[in-house]
Amino acid sequence: MSDIRYTEDHEWVRIDGDTATVGITDYAQEQLGDIVFIDLPEIGAALAQGDDAAVVESVKAASDIYAPITGEIEEVNDTLEGEPGRINEDAEGEGWFFRLSVSDTAELDNLMDEEAYQAFVKKL
Repeated sequence: MSDIRYTEDHEWVRIDGDTATVGITDYAQEQLGDIVFIDLPEIGAALAQGDDAAVVESVKAASDIYAPITGEIEEVNDTLEGEPGRINEDAEGEGWFFRLSVSDTAELDNLMDEEAYQAFVKKL
């Protein structure tokens, strides 16, 4: 069973066993507008929760993407480098950014579930 959590910076993380898939929320891609570039992390990079992990550039702005949990980068979505617009089309699916090994599942307790995230977004 996969478990999805959200950060206040609008990243999502889906846990499948010992692997976490990370991307930005649909809300975030709407706020950014048309995404034109993404700088993904290096495979093997060790990230702590809250570390800078990637950069997304849109026609409006550049935004840092932070690691929602601690882990080591196992895979990046290379498709996005040639097709960054895929993030706008399917931010919480095919537009995922990277996968990392999960170091500490207790860090998930610091993140919001979908209901809490939707309530958070409504306040913005």
